[in-house]
Amino acid sequence: MHDDTVLLPPETQPDLPDGKPVVLIVDDTPDNLALLSETLQAAGYAVLVALDGQSALQRLARITPDAVLLDALMPGLDGFETCRLIKADPRNRHLPVIFMTALTDSEHVVQGFRVGGIDYVTKPVKPSEVSARIAAHVQRSRQQRQADMVLEIGMRAALIAAASGEIRWQSDLARQRLAWYEMARTPTDARNGDTGDLEPASASLASGCVDTASPLQHPLIEAGPRLPTTLEQWFVRWIEAGCDLQAAFETAADGVRRVARVLGPATRGEWVILLEEFDDAAHTSALASQFGLTAREAEVLLWLSRGKTNRDIGDILGMAPRTVNKHLEHVFGKLHVETRAAAAAIAAKASTRY
Repeated sequence: MHDDTVLLPPETQPDLPDGKPVVLIVDDTPDNLALLSETLQAAGYAVLVALDGQSALQRLARITPDAVLLDALMPGLDGFETCRLIKADPRNRHLPVIFMTALTDSEHVVQGFRVGGIDYVTKPVKPSEVSARIAAHVQRSRQQRQADMVLEIGMRAALIAAASGEIRWQSDLARQRLAWYEMARTPTDARNGDTGDLEPASASLASGCVDTASPLQHPLIEAGPRLPTTLEQWFVRWIEAGCDLQAAFETAADGVRRVARVLGPATRGEWVILLEEFDDAAHTSALASQFGLTAREAEVLLWLSRGKTNRDIGDILGMAPRTVNKHLEHVFGKLHVETRAAAAAIAAKASTRY
């Protein structure tokens, strides 16, 4: 079998190259696996293999390929039952499953379609036919997934970026918000109020997992529309640091906090990034007006609603923790609550407009 074919224990997480579509071949005959693996690798695919249905399901629990080439008749869990179980997982609704079978009568062909198969090829397989069918289904499946994603996130300030920093797609609102990152020069740090150039080191990283002082490990590819430099540097470092979905790039200027965070993968090597804006000045003013608070009390309540301790709030607003506590006593009285949690819940509910 070809050296690049991934044949590992099914519980192992395979290390696959970005950019290449991935095909999982499930067949209990090693000669068939070897022929199909070499054919598909020559056509530019990364190949995973499994010798039985159970191993295929274990493999799919860890990675979603772009297509599955599935033998219909195997000992134990046959191809039809394997396909039914694959399609029972909502994550695989667009995953094309192509059956391989020597059975050409209509009963078995129909059975394959009934359990979720999208196509079939007859044995002995013709490599050129298999490659052509897989290429067509992979392209159609990717287009469908992208269309679903665009519909889901199109009304938000979201974009899809490749690991290189190249923008593959962006909503109109994301395009507008990216313009601020292109033009910004001296925003205020969201945590302590200092000013400085808009660089990763001056923004706050929510999880602290990215070393913003370290140099980029990979050259950036110059092609197509790209993330603004600061976001691109943060994004590449975020990937190098392990893709922690809790991490966020945050800056603040003119009372507006801007947060970039990764929602998750779009396709292999591409990620969905959400650009959020929070008008802290308007929010503070609204809290003060709605609940009869002073400006300082409203600021304390705003940061309380974001889970900050008295010490944190004091650092942010430049006051002693005991002063923060005095403001909170007044806030609790005006909100008619007795606990921090209750006050935070009221403020959070009022914050949905900002």
